[in-house]
Amino acid sequence: MKKVLSGIQPSGQLTIGNYIGAIKNFVALQHDYECFFSVVDLHAVTVPQDPAALREQSESVATLYAAAGIDPEKSNIFMQSHVRQHAELGWLMTTLTGMGELERMTQFKDKSDGKSSVGAGLFVYPSLMAADILLYQADLVPVGEDQKQHLELTRDLAGRFNARYGDFFTVPEPYIPKVGARVMGLDDASKKMSKSNANAGSYIALLDPPDVIRKKLNRATTDSGGEVRYDPAEKPEVSNLMGIYAECTGMTLDQVQAHFEGKMYGAFKKELGEAVVSVLEPLQQRYHQIRESGEITRILAKGAERAEAVAEETMKGVRDRMGFLPKS
Repeated sequence: MKKVLSGIQPSGQLTIGNYIGAIKNFVALQHDYECFFSVVDLHAVTVPQDPAALREQSESVATLYAAAGIDPEKSNIFMQSHVRQHAELGWLMTTLTGMGELERMTQFKDKSDGKSSVGAGLFVYPSLMAADILLYQADLVPVGEDQKQHLELTRDLAGRFNARYGDFFTVPEPYIPKVGARVMGLDDASKKMSKSNANAGSYIALLDPPDVIRKKLNRATTDSGGEVRYDPAEKPEVSNLMGIYAECTGMTLDQVQAHFEGKMYGAFKKELGEAVVSVLEPLQQRYHQIRESGEITRILAKGAERAEAVAEETMKGVRDRMGFLPKS
């Protein structure tokens, strides 16, 4: 089977944007690929983290993977830091990465903008991200539009290693869903929905109670006029909400538009709230069952064991090709 690798940072609460754009696709991909789904805690510490909050969020994200339907018997759910080969290959990838390549990274520019000082980890973490992918010889990487630049660097580094040390790494391809890949903020459809947004009303957290979900969607920004029509250019706000509705109901955007023909925003938002709750309430119930049972500890241990076996095979090949003396 071909391999898929992806991960989510345990910083802030995961949102319905993370579910639609990432986790929902993880669940679908596991039936046809050998999947490695990591909680990338080493990436999270490129900016300061409260230790207690990092531990809590790390376990929360891993549990949400399982609660959303990622089967730990089919897929590997693990903490990035539990597989030491990530850090090892991450360092080796930095030796192949040019300063200019890192300086061009849009996310580094965004996260460092206006700051007098930033950590070196924030600058070099694209090399670690490349290592995450290459470590498992991933064929396919689910990425949002904002991550395509990082995947291109990964492809460049794989080709650079292969040219220098002999054909070894699989050059990964992106997997970008055509619909629902990018959910925008409830307060501003020009910006991606983000768990780090200071305005909690801009996103639906996966663990928001049903009444909070309904209230946030009822207050979501809408375009002028009351027509529920999909037109991202002229009606970006309602088009974003229609995309969420379509993902939660399984309807096409044309079907959503036809369903709400002649109805106003109030009726649409009410139905949207119920559609989102119908998806998230069962997920939340499974989440709490897994957390309370302590099952996530076993899931993470098993996932890390299987991931490390694959990672170490890759590292043996890397060390040999780069000329490191084998351990006796």
